[in-house]
Amino acid sequence: MKMQQDKVLLLDNNFLYYNRLMKRKISILGSTGSIGRQALEVIERLWDKFEIIALTAGSNVELLNEQIQKFKPKYAYADDKSKIIGAEYKTLDEICSDKNNDIILVAVSGRIGLKPTITAIKNGIDIALANKETLVMAGDIVMPLANEHNVQIIPVDSEHCAIHQCIKNINQVEKLIITASGGPFLHKSIDEMKNATVEQALAHPRWNMGKKITVDSATLMNKGLEVIEAHHLFGMNYDKIDVVVHPQSVVHSAIEYKDGSVIAQLGLPSMHIPIQYAITYPERYEGIKSKSFSFSQIARLDFEEPDWDKFKALKIAYNCGKIGGSAPVCMNAANEEGVFAFLKGEIKLFDIIDIVEKMLEKHEIIQNLSLDEIFEIDEEIRQKTRDILVKK
Repeated sequence: MKMQQDKVLLLDNNFLYYNRLMKRKISILGSTGSIGRQALEVIERLWDKFEIIALTAGSNVELLNEQIQKFKPKYAYADDKSKIIGAEYKTLDEICSDKNNDIILVAVSGRIGLKPTITAIKNGIDIALANKETLVMAGDIVMPLANEHNVQIIPVDSEHCAIHQCIKNINQVEKLIITASGGPFLHKSIDEMKNATVEQALAHPRWNMGKKITVDSATLMNKGLEVIEAHHLFGMNYDKIDVVVHPQSVVHSAIEYKDGSVIAQLGLPSMHIPIQYAITYPERYEGIKSKSFSFSQIARLDFEEPDWDKFKALKIAYNCGKIGGSAPVCMNAANEEGVFAFLKGEIKLFDIIDIVEKMLEKHEIIQNLSLDEIFEIDEEIRQKTRDILVKK
């Protein structure tokens, strides 16, 4: 964390800018999405501890401009730069090259998050990572690069954030235990899941997330992607990463040490907590809490094995992670295109997994990929998947 002396005491938009010795300078990629909006809510509560360098969006420029007016970033990015009001336009690459940043929250969805993350790492800027594709597609490139540039990658996902909080010495860890709520179809039959509507798939019982990740949670593909992320983040073999279904979403994940001790991180199902942890690490502050955690008010904590037949996506993700190379790239691209088609009502929920399997069967695995090769394969798989979807 860099040190700076703030010289201006300013009252504006109901925020008090305190004169403090330390402020963490942050840029948020994807500030109009679910994670980005919640991050700004966290920062609003800790406004004396942050200075926002840049905010970015895609097409939702109206909300971006509202955020610019409220939080006063110096720079902003949107797909249509002519619509930005109140901040200087900069590209994602320029924002992530700005060494005034202490940390960049990568909260964009999809492959667009990969290149800016690598740019930030090369410029020695710490990353709060909420973009799955970065590690699923290119974990073998990103993690060594972060080590080379002495950059911290702090996970934002509640599961990885929980593991990060539990680990003191990774060399003493025997196993990672990632929890899954089970989504809206945990206690539904396979036939009910096959005929599920978009509305049913988006009705997550515990978490309020974006549509794509919510559908992935319904198929448990999201948990499979998290297994691959955990492998890269913590350098753990896949046979030492377990997934357990925990419907209450109170235990966010756990680790088992070599002596048999198990340490878990518990908390209410709110993304504000892991977001705040990631952007303030290693400090902790009182922030947004829906209420204090109370063991006595928790009626029960249930755990069960995933239904591997109903949630085939989880098994597919494990296999792709173990194969490595271009397998996770292929799986991720085909799944994402399938989810988009499902959300449009063009295919059924189980068709997503069928399409992923078909693309993997046809794909010739390539190991030791360069970044350019990753993007080429990603685009190739997406186009082939769209071709299949057109024929359906």
